Amino acid sequence: MRPVLAKRLWNKTCITALQVIQNMSTTTRDTTEAISTSGVTVPDTRLAREATELVRDTESPLLFNHSTRVYYFGSLAGKKLVLKFDPELLYIAAMFHDMGLTPKHSSKSDRFEVDGANAARTFLRHHNIAQQDIDTVWTAIALHTTPGIPQYMHPVVALLTNGVEMDVLGIAYSEFSDADREAIVAAYPRTEHFKEDIIQTFYDGIKHKPETTFGNVKADVLADKDPKFQRMNFCSIIRGSQWKG
Repeated sequence: MRPVLAKRLWNKTCITALQVIQNMSTTTRDTTEAISTSGVTVPDTRLAREATELVRDTESPLLFNHSTRVYYFGSLAGKKLVLKFDPELLYIAAMFHDMGLTPKHSSKSDRFEVDGANAARTFLRHHNIAQQDIDTVWTAIALHTTPGIPQYMHPVVALLTNGVEMDVLGIAYSEFSDADREAIVAAYPRTEHFKEDIIQTFYDGIKHKPETTFGNVKADVLADKDPKFQRMNFCSIIRGSQWKG
């Protein structure tokens, strides 16, 4: 083979190989990229990676990014409070906490929080996780919209609610550094109109079963979006029961 032709073939081979490597790197980044902020990062485990892929394939980008931010904010809160917790369990709880809003996991009659908790339980059982850990994750997801209770429970239960309240409601916003907030949002962006977008997402996920919002904050979502929505009233139920007196 002539030297010039051999050189051309060698250069083409090197360029092709480089492109393959770059494509592989891009694919890896798309599925496993995680930032580290103040020592917090996504657990580098098979369980966490499979959860990431499953949730990414099931949820909208808005919910996926929201769920990931919830993990980071919850973890940072845990570090600040010097709580001992399993980052992997908190990550699973964060990633699955809104799965009940998706058509695939939304039941006809259960609260969306329970649907998400059940999806997480099925996932963890498939991976042979200890029942005690499954129960912790299930409880964390089931209670994440019930203020006033999670903070007195297992750290994973408390920190999931901390993360949700920070990302959605802005509770304790000033207790997180500008650097941490900016790094997390840069990696897992909020939409331009996230506040309205997340309210709409909540509504779309629960509007077919309004009765499941009795006694929880999602009734406010239905009242905001549906002028015909009528809240169930606790006092009216008491007065309307079959008991005498």
